[in-house]
Amino acid sequence: MKPRGLSALFFALFFCLSAAADDAKIPPPHMSKQTRMDLIHAFTAELVYIRSQFPMGKTGLTLKDGQLSPSGDDLQRMMAMWGPAVKPGDQAMITQILIKENHIRFEINGGPVKRQKWYKRIEISGTAGTPINNTGDTNNPRGSYVDLVFNSYVPELNPQQLKALLWPVFDFNAKSAVEAYLDTLPPKVRDAIKAHHVLVGMDRDMVIAAMGRPPKKDREKDGEIEYEEWIYGEPPQDVDFVRFVGDEVARVETMKVDGEKIVRTEREVDLPQAEVAKKTEQPDFKPANAPSLRRPGEEPDPDSPRANGPSAAPPAGPPPDIGPPPPNLVGN
Repeated sequence: MKPRGLSALFFALFFCLSAAADDAKIPPPHMSKQTRMDLIHAFTAELVYIRSQFPMGKTGLTLKDGQLSPSGDDLQRMMAMWGPAVKPGDQAMITQILIKENHIRFEINGGPVKRQKWYKRIEISGTAGTPINNTGDTNNPRGSYVDLVFNSYVPELNPQQLKALLWPVFDFNAKSAVEAYLDTLPPKVRDAIKAHHVLVGMDRDMVIAAMGRPPKKDREKDGEIEYEEWIYGEPPQDVDFVRFVGDEVARVETMKVDGEKIVRTEREVDLPQAEVAKKTEQPDFKPANAPSLRRPGEEPDPDSPRANGPSAAPPAGPPPDIGPPPPNLVGN
């Protein structure tokens, strides 16, 4: 090949690579108005299975680049404080979708704030102009939400791309709650549940998924430790005693038909900490003064055990003059 041909080939290759690099730098377009309408129509009222814990309250979850926040200890602290709106494996409904500048908010089960219906804002007056309360149901909302956040703006997306981005929190393809729940667990726990086997370290939901709800429960105390024991089976079959300390399986005892007893206490599975320790420091407060039968200005009895208590101090000043009782309260 002639040098001139090599030069032409080189420049052609350079041009192609430059064009490919320029195409890679072109950002995706903003989401169009029609796509917004299509996605809202397609996903509103969609039933999904939950893959992550959602806390109750006005603070939901944030999902960006596949990472959820809050997570870990922060999420468990919120769960302990406010309780769960939904848990992994629960079925929920997407009740509203709000597309903002750089994120899409998906509210589930009504969202964290109860919205008033339009007819609840109508004021009705009864006889003599007395207003009639039309507020209706005032129960606190029990929904939550997740914000799917993008870097600078919401790009053009199709439904499959959106479902893939929401995979850490929503399962659109599960056929049952059990299938959705098992998919959120570590492989060892998943295999044990499928085999109806309890591992030391499981929580209550996992045991129920593996064995069902217990026919019998006992509450006992071992020294200073309180525990609850779930009992599965009756003689002449094998009987399993699953002991919970808090929300975690601490001991599994199996009584075989032939009389053999198998006890397992070593942790067999490590899970994220699901329980948050109770606050060790309580806010300082002083109880209100207890009622006293002493007259105003009367000194307390020094021998009384309450003499140095909160109610020992006399009132700061003389009592107000409240005057005689109303005439209708005076006996004849």
